Amino acid sequence: MGAFSEVISNKRFHEAYTILKAEKKIKTKNEIAQELGTYNHVIGQILNGERGITVEQIQKFCRCYDIDANYLLGITDQMYKKEAMGSTAPYPERLNITLVPRKALAGYAMSPGDWTFLDSLQRFSVPGLEGNLTAFEISGDSMLPTITNGDIVICENMERGEPIRDNQVYVIVTDVVVAKRIQQLKSGSTVTKLRLISDNGDVYRPYEVDLEEVQQILRVKCRLTNHAMLH
Repeated sequence: MGAFSEVISNKRFHEAYTILKAEKKIKTKNEIAQELGTYNHVIGQILNGERGITVEQIQKFCRCYDIDANYLLGITDQMYKKEAMGSTAPYPERLNITLVPRKALAGYAMSPGDWTFLDSLQRFSVPGLEGNLTAFEISGDSMLPTITNGDIVICENMERGEPIRDNQVYVIVTDVVVAKRIQQLKSGSTVTKLRLISDNGDVYRPYEVDLEEVQQILRVKCRLTNHAMLH
């Protein structure tokens, strides 16, 4: 087997392929290749651990065969998606907050906003918080004392170009997911970078990211800590 054999997404793809063949839902690698918009030999290389499966291929594979994306990412052991909850809306109003636990943060950063990934995550509601919201479990001490290890921050997505308030706490998604205070850095009149600032400044220094690297910014509405809600 190749160098990618121990990568969890490749291992789970191989397992899913074996199960689908045993259940006679597929017959050949060529069937999957056609669904994923690639070639038969590429699927063979992924199965043999000679090539890593891409995010786009994961999305198409899960959509085509009703596979839970969290299964391929190693977050859950349940391969197939759960039954729909009786609502045609992506997030029923009574369970309008999607929880991204710390073990799912890497998967979220790979493709924020992807319904295939988000639909498999746990959802809950909090009285007084309406709309489609996303909650992130925070690990580490970089935002002490404002946010502590294990806190959950509940956020609303911001549209690109929506005004950002300097020195407020946001969740920023680049290739990772972090909660930081933001300062906007401009070149002339145009914001080109964001300075991300930790409240635990004695330990963690501010750092900058190019605006082009930012996939998503979410406004923190409140946090849950020790089973209580603090605004």
